[in-house]
Amino acid sequence: MYGWIWRHLPGNAWVRALLSLMLVFTVVYVLFQYVFPWAEPLLPFNDVTVDGQ
Repeated sequence: MYGWIWRHLPGNAWVRALLSLMLVFTVVYVLFQYVFPWAEPLLPFNDVTVDGQ
């Protein structure tokens, strides 16, 4: 998959590396800003049971 992305990016190696970094940062940004907040209520991490004794 990474090879496919690398082959389809335009430019020489430096331009491809810069575009790859921008692509990674964009994906991380979208995940943290939109996907993770949307999925948080669906995850069971906050469903804890503590005995009151």
